Amino acid sequence: MVRNSLARLAIVVGALAAPTLLAQTPAPFPRPGQTRPPAQPSQPLPTPAAVPPAYTPAAPAPSGEPADLGVPLYPGAQFIASYDAGRGQRYYLYGVPSDFLQIVGWYRTTLKQKGDLVFEEPPVHMFDIGRYREETMAFTPSVTVKDYTWAGSLGYMNPKPGGTPARFNTIIQIVPNLPAASR
Repeated sequence: MVRNSLARLAIVVGALAAPTLLAQTPAPFPRPGQTRPPAQPSQPLPTPAAVPPAYTPAAPAPSGEPADLGVPLYPGAQFIASYDAGRGQRYYLYGVPSDFLQIVGWYRTTLKQKGDLVFEEPPVHMFDIGRYREETMAFTPSVTVKDYTWAGSLGYMNPKPGGTPARFNTIIQIVPNLPAASR
């Protein structure tokens, strides 16, 4: 009797599970030769309202000359580019063929401050040139010097085709002090 009950239970469980086990699962990718008609939406999709672009071009950058940035520029530094840093700030990149330590020493003397070695590997040294105001700034006004020849690297490539030098040993990043946030 127990045997009959177990047999009946096995048949009932098997009958209930069989459709699930034998059902085909949909193929995640179409196979060669198969075509599917495009799905027709049941309701037309609403047209999206005009969305303002996520990127808003910044105001034209100053020429990048040292007088425009309010901080002395290492002699022989070549302007590479300027970028929108957000909150009305820009940062300016300059390439220098000189050694990292030579440039850091020059800025220590010129700015009359020690600055901070932010990273040891690769070496990055930062000199604050103004006070950071969280409500109006994205970055601290500063001069940042980075060694691009660390660990055998050949340097930062000159983005100007045929530019001299072909690579810069060191990059200087300047985030100028905003006029309203002057010291």
